[in-house]
Amino acid sequence: MHHSDRGLLLRKPPAYQDRWWSTDDGLRLYARDYPASPGRVRLPVICLHGLTRNSADFEDVAPYIAALDRRVIVPDIRGRGLSEKDQDPMNYHIWTYARDILDLCDSMGIGQAIFVGTSMGGLITMVLSTLRPTLIKAAVLNDVGPVLSSKGLARISSYASQAHQVFKNWHDAAVYIAEANRVAFPNYSPSDWQKFAKRVFIKGRDGLLRLAYDPRITEAFKSVTVTSSTYDMAPCYMSLATGRRILLVRGALSDLLEDTEAQAMEAMSSDFSRVDIDYVGHAPMLTEPTARAAITDFLESQG
Repeated sequence: MHHSDRGLLLRKPPAYQDRWWSTDDGLRLYARDYPASPGRVRLPVICLHGLTRNSADFEDVAPYIAALDRRVIVPDIRGRGLSEKDQDPMNYHIWTYARDILDLCDSMGIGQAIFVGTSMGGLITMVLSTLRPTLIKAAVLNDVGPVLSSKGLARISSYASQAHQVFKNWHDAAVYIAEANRVAFPNYSPSDWQKFAKRVFIKGRDGLLRLAYDPRITEAFKSVTVTSSTYDMAPCYMSLATGRRILLVRGALSDLLEDTEAQAMEAMSSDFSRVDIDYVGHAPMLTEPTARAAITDFLESQG
């Protein structure tokens, strides 16, 4: 073996590959593609993030799913992360995002997958079930349902539509993120907040840290009065829940999904399981032991 070959063996292979795809309206979007561990041939999993987040949210989740012999695809929804921004902010809504995911599946040749949707990602999943019913085999909804608490929506809206913060160092960025999210993660340590900041901020060429999303993503969100009644997602949820297995992961402290709404979701569903994550609000990271165990069991019982 040549000396240089040994160096190659020592280098850890990347956990995922970078993928790019084009939407029907010409945007270039990005996804992380985690290969399945070698073993059974199984349906892939597509993970969809929340309103102001990006694919980094699943950096600790995708590897444990990939270890279950499943390819995991984690897109940056348009306007977030490495995906292009939309020139028209009115396109920032869940129906556009759902069509973007159809374009992603078409470009990758994916006819069916299991979906994991956090918050907005769960709403996109509900819409997808109406646009292409054959695409979704089963779904994990992370702290989201067809009826959202106006209290939680107002908090997310005010946080998302603040002037974009710019920081010079990671410590200040972490302090900012902690202030905005402490209600959801009361037990987080400074190192947890540091890790959180590294997921949601991006370092520019000027060395400054900026939030990794287009500040205009909330314009369409604000143009409709922000009350939970604005989005009648019940038909979309019914579509998703009919004939499919649903796992609901709910933050026990969630201000977005009330317990009564979670119970109503169960009543509307043919095959429903639920796990509540203690000491966590909106939304669980899905790395919590109870969340991970529930998701693993759910995926192991699927094709």
